[in-house]
Amino acid sequence: MSLGFEQAGFDVLAAVELDPIHCAVYQFNFPSSSVLCKSIEELNGGEIRDFSQISNYTIDVVFGGSPCQGFSLIGKRAFTDPYNSLLFHFWRVVTNLKPKYFVLENVPGLIMGKHRHFLVEMMDKFRESGYQIQEHYQVLNAANYGVPQNRSRLFLLGCLQDLSLPQYPQPQTKPAKWQKTKHLLFREDDLPYTPVVWDAIGDLPEVELIPELLEQDWATVEYGRFSDYSYKLHYPQTDKYNYGYERIFDLYKLTSSVRTRHGIESINRFEATAAGENEAISRFYKLEKDGLCNTLRAGTPSSRGSFTAPRPIHPSTPRCITVREAARLHSYPDWFRFHVTKWHGFRQVGNSVPPLLARKIASEVIHALGVIPSKPLTILNLGDESLINFTNSQAALYYGICNNSNSSAIRKRNA
Repeated sequence: MSLGFEQAGFDVLAAVELDPIHCAVYQFNFPSSSVLCKSIEELNGGEIRDFSQISNYTIDVVFGGSPCQGFSLIGKRAFTDPYNSLLFHFWRVVTNLKPKYFVLENVPGLIMGKHRHFLVEMMDKFRESGYQIQEHYQVLNAANYGVPQNRSRLFLLGCLQDLSLPQYPQPQTKPAKWQKTKHLLFREDDLPYTPVVWDAIGDLPEVELIPELLEQDWATVEYGRFSDYSYKLHYPQTDKYNYGYERIFDLYKLTSSVRTRHGIESINRFEATAAGENEAISRFYKLEKDGLCNTLRAGTPSSRGSFTAPRPIHPSTPRCITVREAARLHSYPDWFRFHVTKWHGFRQVGNSVPPLLARKIASEVIHALGVIPSKPLTILNLGDESLINFTNSQAALYYGICNNSNSSAIRKRNA
């Protein structure tokens, strides 16, 4: 959610992430932020303040998403999953830091069946700690907020008792094929249509025609004709509602686009699959040019029974989409880089909240704070590219740790 909160007008102070590969990618994209490569279970508010030099300043908002595997409707509903206890570590860190506001994101499975117990118990803990919470919590679909992806997430919003609660954002767009999606909200008035798959990726050059992308994740290219949606991702400074810091990057450099070497049998199966259907063997979904992307998922580490996240099939070329194409479908700007490997890159996209959706949530917090955001004048350089090329062992050595996997982020608006 970090980028969306920055785009709404917040300044990044610190992020907490256990996986050293993800820490390095975060540090590359947010070079002025502090990154704590530790489990949230091992941290307290004092450590976060000291590490990020927040000192005794009042924090405006803490936001994050605990690992969601135990609540996922796609996988098992693991009522005894130890990852689920991380929800309560989020509560602990929030109450340590005493921010004015907090935002918690998780999968819709948290409100289903026995798992709702975790949510109710945590809400009670927040009330006992001096926070009020939006009682009618909502599951929001990114497709209602300008993202060409059918992706539903639960958001819990809270604030100190003497402050005004933020509201949930009103829908901004409606999918043309809305009947195929879930958790979509509509007003009676006429909303513009959500951008579709081809709006997101239609201007990108065909990677199969770029030999160097077999060996590296970038190439100098010419882009095609931009849609309104993709233009703002390539030239984010033209988006009048984007209050994030401009980054310096090469506009002719296609990044995060290493190719996949598919076998001839896979290519033939992908080609024979109709758009909007799942390929019979891999079960990969073939995107429709005029439809929404299915939910991009991170997959799970080997310790949790799987290695690979399912990747959609490109709508016009018999191959899986690239990390950059996934990032476009997730509303990431083109300056944002991911790890050079497909495995880590797709995990980083699939684990994240689409920036446009996060921005809408964050804008409601900004409004509740009574702040009028403005575009910063500072232009940032991205970090050293070695950060996005680390192996697991190199990243672990760099951060002085040897294992992975949870994240949360802390923000404060500068006065």
